[in-house]
Amino acid sequence: MGTAREWWAVRRQDMSMAPLNTNTSNTIAQHRAKQYSHEGVKAGVKAATIAFIASAIPLMGARAIPWARANLNYAAQAHIISLVSGAAFFVVADKTILASARKNSFEKLAIHVEFPL
Repeated sequence: MGTAREWWAVRRQDMSMAPLNTNTSNTIAQHRAKQYSHEGVKAGVKAATIAFIASAIPLMGARAIPWARANLNYAAQAHIISLVSGAAFFVVADKTILASARKNSFEKLAIHVEFPL
């Protein structure tokens, strides 16, 4: 296998031999993990957008305050806005993913363990 073309040909052949639809517990778990991650990203983007607006409006209005005009240049304001938005994204995305995983683990527990009434 000297060239990249030969490497891709072997790789393509190996991939064509792999089964396409396998319904094992690993593929289901991987699908759920991907779905939960996607839900977390969507919730994080929503929170980051709200945090961006909530932090940008007061900072832009702070230019009328003499202390802010003297001590906060535009780069500092942009830095504050981006930090708030980034923090909101990661906190909300992490909470959403963990809540989904917790819900999934409790569903598995309820299937395997019967609780007396």
